[in-house]
Amino acid sequence: MRILLVEDDAILRDVMNRSLSDAGHRVDMASTLEQAEHFWLVQPFDAVLLDLNLPLTDAPQSGLGSGLRALRNARARGDRTPVLVLTARNRTDERIAGLDAGADDYLGKPFDLAEVEARLRALVRRTQGTDDRLEVGSLALDRKARRFSLNQQPLDFPAREFEVLWELMTPPGRVINKRSLSDKLSDFDESLGDNALEAFISRLRKRLVGSGVRIRTLRGLGYVLEADQ
Repeated sequence: MRILLVEDDAILRDVMNRSLSDAGHRVDMASTLEQAEHFWLVQPFDAVLLDLNLPLTDAPQSGLGSGLRALRNARARGDRTPVLVLTARNRTDERIAGLDAGADDYLGKPFDLAEVEARLRALVRRTQGTDDRLEVGSLALDRKARRFSLNQQPLDFPAREFEVLWELMTPPGRVINKRSLSDKLSDFDESLGDNALEAFISRLRKRLVGSGVRIRTLRGLGYVLEADQ
């Protein structure tokens, strides 16, 4: 998953970033309202982890309304990215405010990092209509273990190819256009161009030869992963 982590506590932010990155997620971090709103506008995410108490660049004092503003603005423009709100323990007002503003779930601080991961998976399952285990023909993806298998035999891919196949399989049968796929896999300081994306697709196709699964190009629409007929 590509995750936007919005947290102003530098220590907690770094700990969460390491945990999520070690679990195989691509994480972008923001520590202020301005950063959060900018990232949220220019980059598609699978989920957002949002602290409601964010400092403003021109006003160091944080407040409950700062994180809510980013959430309300996203929902107002039609952004339906699942949002997990991070709140102070026993702050009922924060939980209610976050849910009323459009959050999908909340988690009180302090929290267990394993629970963050589990809640993120649950959010994405609900919003994308996917299960933890996905199958296309004999190709299977265990989202929890972050492992592909073919005919029940493990498949290992380089990181970029893994990410491309993950996106094509989430959910199976979805047509995804080049722009959306490139945006999801690009870094802020390095865009994934069409040539690079096509190279990854070509390599995946070669790896899947004889598997009964193929990546089909739909002209003008994008790519779709499907079982051979």
